[in-house]
Amino acid sequence: MENLYHILGVSPSATGEEIKKAYRSLAMRYHPDRSTHPGAESRFNAIKRAYELLSDPQKRAVYDQSLSNRIIIDPDDEAHALWLAQFERCGIVMPQNGHISS
Repeated sequence: MENLYHILGVSPSATGEEIKKAYRSLAMRYHPDRSTHPGAESRFNAIKRAYELLSDPQKRAVYDQSLSNRIIIDPDDEAHALWLAQFERCGIVMPQNGHISS
């Protein structure tokens, strides 16, 4: 599961207002009625789920605790997933092999 803070592009120390601002911006960009971007609907749903959890202080506290207890088995895979998520937030779709073709 992708880190919910990464989905919204905010830090774990983000305020509720920063989370709301990031959500609104991303929701407008990826809303299926407004975006022709491939995969916009699934991205929008991920953004919505992340906001629903992180905007609720109790659910966010439980989520933060689960992040603290998480063990990273393969740091390279973790780093690769983080970069792919960052590229996707910028509208760059990476192929499965991880290389951008021209």
